[in-house]
Amino acid sequence: MNRRDFLHHAGSLGGLSLAASTGLLTSLQAHAAPTNDYRALICVFLYGGNDGMNMVVPYDATRYTQYSTVRGALALPQADLLPIGTQYALHPGLAPLQSLWTAGQLAPVFNVGPLAVPLLKADFVGKSKAVPDNLFSHSDQQTLWQTGGPSVLSRTGWGGRVATAAGVAPAIAFGSPGRFGHSTTGAPLALPGPGDDFAPDGYFGGPNATRRAALEAIARQARGNQMLAGFSAVQATALDRSASFGPVLAITPTKNPSEAMNAPFQNLTGALASPLAKQLYQVAKLIEQRAALGSGRQVFIVSQGGYDNHANQLPLHAALMADLGNSLAAFHSAMQLLGVADKVTSFTMSDFGRTFKPNDSAGTDHAWGNNHLVIGAAVKGGATYGAYPELTLGGPNDVGDKSWERQGRWIPTTSVDQYAATLASWFGLDDATLAQVFPSLANFSVKKLGFMNA
Repeated sequence: MNRRDFLHHAGSLGGLSLAASTGLLTSLQAHAAPTNDYRALICVFLYGGNDGMNMVVPYDATRYTQYSTVRGALALPQADLLPIGTQYALHPGLAPLQSLWTAGQLAPVFNVGPLAVPLLKADFVGKSKAVPDNLFSHSDQQTLWQTGGPSVLSRTGWGGRVATAAGVAPAIAFGSPGRFGHSTTGAPLALPGPGDDFAPDGYFGGPNATRRAALEAIARQARGNQMLAGFSAVQATALDRSASFGPVLAITPTKNPSEAMNAPFQNLTGALASPLAKQLYQVAKLIEQRAALGSGRQVFIVSQGGYDNHANQLPLHAALMADLGNSLAAFHSAMQLLGVADKVTSFTMSDFGRTFKPNDSAGTDHAWGNNHLVIGAAVKGGATYGAYPELTLGGPNDVGDKSWERQGRWIPTTSVDQYAATLASWFGLDDATLAQVFPSLANFSVKKLGFMNA
């Protein structure tokens, strides 16, 4: 068990997944902004390294030929692709999202990745400019995506820094939170799935009421030891949170089918069978109850695993794309039913992209730059952003110089900081605050990518 796992489990007690804290975790209501100016960011982290080149595929004749020639058996048949304009197409598993492109509410952003400064191939090969730490490593690149900047030593995530700068509550995590929601004042609030016992009338109700009373007494007892006092404060905060969040989180489409936003999730095959759909359903409920929870701004992180496909990638990736497409479409439909589709923006992140050239096991290996999706009615959709990599092994975007290195590991042309700053600006941060939240942003002439409406 590593340190992060220890802290997570140390904050888990009797079915509660609790937030670690430095001791000053203020209430949601205390930092709430006016609910009439509500906005929410939903980070959808694809753990393992999504193959973005098979998520958004070049569709015009010339580049599709380049793509299929290199990809070989991993190339998706052109007839199966879902066109978004004339130049690009979506993976067939993302069919539920194609209509969002048509509606101008989906925007692909190309070749994004961690960068310290703008980087050309000559800079990388000649080692003349700084590069991010520990390229091609799962854990390190997850950290860089979640924290922004080039250093894996950063202790705070950009989602947590954005939430703090906006003066709102801690980020809220379902699934694997990583470092995204960590701030200088605490860690994200980690919450359970639909119907999980969380409220006082659930796990602690009935015959377990005595257990809750005992835990309350332990958590609120005065401590002379600073570490014990800090741990007790975390437990007390969690017990308080369970009372306010529990009734909302316990709702399921079966328990409360009258809720309008349940319909899109009920339409999923085996309602809420997917872990990602469950997480997004919980997010939707907290957004629906934003006024009762006193939340004028919210930052969420959900996750989907399984993307480290070094072998047998086609069927594995197809299943993941279908789950991603169905879950994101259901969530967006729920936001439309709640009347907040223009106030909620979802976006994907992942460890890194995959190699353009397949390996010998019908899979792909670790790479760098990747393609991502941004969804919401505030998105300037129906257009693409950033530069799609040049589809040439050993070409200007490939880090490989010698023949055996030429695998199509794309040097990013857009930084994580630019991607994140564009979202944070829409969330409400001004330019001066963006510079503080994303220190590396100063190294890029273009600070915001333009894929969000004001």
